[in-house]
This record gives sequence, structure tokens and C-alpha cells, in this order.
Amino acid sequence: MTLRVQSRPITPEELGITSFTELLGSNISAFIQEDQGLIGWGQAKTLVASGSNRIQDLDTQWQETVAQATIENSSNLRGSGLVAFGAITFADQSDHSSLLVIPNLVIGCFEDHYWITLINIDFDEALKLINKDKTVSTIEFKSGQITPEQFESNVVDALIAINENNIEKVVLARDLQAEAKDFNPNAAIYKLTKRYPSCYTYLVDGMFGSSPELLIRVENKIVRARVLAGTAGRGTDPEVDTAIGAALLSSHKNRAEHKFAIDSLTKSMESLCTKITFLEEPFSLALPNLWHLATDVEAEIKDSTSSIQLLSHLHPSAAVAGTPRIEALELIQRIEQIDRGRYAGPIGWLSADGDGTWAIALRGAQYENNTITAFAGCGIVAESDPQAELAETNLKFKPILDSLA
Repeated sequence: MTLRVQSRPITPEELGITSFTELLGSNISAFIQEDQGLIGWGQAKTLVASGSNRIQDLDTQWQETVAQATIENSSNLRGSGLVAFGAITFADQSDHSSLLVIPNLVIGCFEDHYWITLINIDFDEALKLINKDKTVSTIEFKSGQITPEQFESNVVDALIAINENNIEKVVLARDLQAEAKDFNPNAAIYKLTKRYPSCYTYLVDGMFGSSPELLIRVENKIVRARVLAGTAGRGTDPEVDTAIGAALLSSHKNRAEHKFAIDSLTKSMESLCTKITFLEEPFSLALPNLWHLATDVEAEIKDSTSSIQLLSHLHPSAAVAGTPRIEALELIQRIEQIDRGRYAGPIGWLSADGDGTWAIALRGAQYENNTITAFAGCGIVAESDPQAELAETNLKFKPILDSLA
């Protein structure tokens, strides 16, 4: 199907809003940080893939779609023109699909510049899609396929494997589930944008949440990434809280976990990028409920590599899988014995010129078949304690649980 794409500047006054997130409501896609980003309504076309070549297959379908599209773009802003929202499964063998959703309507905002993109519809039809109602749903979660007790047992199994098989790190997760009929995630999304403005709040095909971890941002051949690995809970007293952040920086266990993640990312970038730079010393990143060790990475893309092509090299990183990658993935599959779906997979957006922003789908949940499934995970290394790791998952569930309370 050939797509007819029209992008033009628009003002907040024309949209009847004073802030970008006011538009949330009836939309089915979103990717927002600091009250800017992209929001999409409807589905003009959806590209679907699965299996070990799912990212490459989506890239091929996307290139074909772009080549066939008729694009008129008078705004020429980042994210304008033909754009798709994407969600990629964590594992090759997942029963869930990976996809790129091309909406009928996209409204974007970057650096206080707004634009509107219409795909196979006209302006009057587009305005009918926008409904700003954000009715709150109160959701009650219960233990999912992996109970707290089972998670602690899984950590013990992982520690045995780490000691016996030269595995340096493995990331294990557990889940919570809730029944929810006719659920609209946009009230939760709105709460998350206000509570965690510096995070990447996302919604793609029912996968929603607010991730602190930027996988990659590609703009004009420059790649940026933020690696998070190493976690501590925030303190309520300012002096204690500052001490917690400092202690995280000096923690051997957390520094080792962080180094595995940095090494994994930069090694994966080498074949497609040049001038890879980052500071050797991580910094403590303060979120409302957690401290993280963080490192920002920057590089230049070789040739005409797009953001989605980079994903096939970067995912899964040590931050969400472990080190060495293949051995860690095999251990996850053997210990967890569940399908993570799109949890911990790439989630974000892609434009016709190959630019885009992709986070890792953390601090979130998937809504499908009247069920919400939330995941939280931890990096397990030789010094890990099962009870402490369980407590860390409780902290990481907090954003999604609070957004649905």
C-alpha cells in the first residue's frame, strides 16, 4: 500500500493545548521525554516480523515502505515526515511479534516547535481522532509466572552458574499480572511523564512505561546512548540520599556490573561506528525512586546506517541480558522459562531518513488480551544477594504500579 504523507508546522493554539502531553488520551502510540516527542493516532500500516532476523526484516520492510511513499514535508523538523513507532521483542524465540506501527496522524514537538503529519487522511479526519480524555484505571496486581520466592531461587541458580561456568553477569526478571478489561494506558502514561520527566515514556501496541535507559539516539549521523547498570534506592533524608549516591559510585559489585554493560555496548558499536567516546568514570543518576550508575556514549555512524540497523548489533546488551551475551541468554531461558515478550527490548521511533530514538522497554508493562503484565529485572553478578535483588525488583516495579494506582 502506497502511503501519502503530509507534514507541516502547527501551533499549540491550533491544537487547543498549552503543553504537549495534554494531547494524550485516545492515541495508541507515544514516545515522550521532557514534554516533547511524538504522539500517534490510528494505524495506516503495520510492519510485523519475528524470529532471529526480526530487526533486519523490519528494516527491509521499512525501506520498501519509504521508497514507495509520497512525502510532502514543509516543516523539515526532527521526526517529521514519514515515521513509525517500533517495539522489538527481547528474545529471538518469543511468541510475541516485533513491529513498526505507522499511524494515520502524528503530532510532534521538539524544542518548542510543533508539527503535524497526516498519513492517508485529511486534516478534518485527523482532528476527529484526537480525544484528550485520560480516565484513570485503578489496577490491582498479583504475582505472575515468577513469584518472589521463585525469583530468589532463580538468583541462587544463577549464582551457581556464574561460579561454575565463567559467566560474569546475567539479568533475571520476574513479573506481575492484573486483569483489566477495555484498558486505556494513557492516564498512566500521563502520570509517568509528570513523575519521571527525564525518562522516555513510551506506548507502542499496548507496551507502555517510562524507561530511564536510552539505547540509541541517531541524528545527522551522530549516535548517542546512555548505559545504566548498578542500582540503589533513594533516601528520604537529603544527607542520607547523597551518601547513598556516593556509596553506589564506590560499590565494587555495582561498578563491575556497569563495566560489563559499557564493554558490551561499545564492542557492539565498533563495526558500524567510529570515534566512540565516553568517560571512564560513571556518574550517579538520580531518579525519583532510584540511583543508577550511568555513562553517556557518543559515536559517529559509518556510511548510511540507520537507527534500526544499529539495533540488530546493540540488542541485547549486557544491561538487559548479561556477559558473555550468548551464555547469558541461554541461562536466562533455562532459569526463567517464560516469554519476556517486548520487556527489555528496543522501543522507540524511526523516521524515513533513518534517524530515530530507541529506549529499552524497562519500568513498563504489556497490555493484551485483557491482561497487564509488568516486568522488573536485576543484573546478577558473583556478589549478588537473592533478597537484595528481590528488593531491587520491588523498587523497579514502583513507577508502573504508582501510575496505575
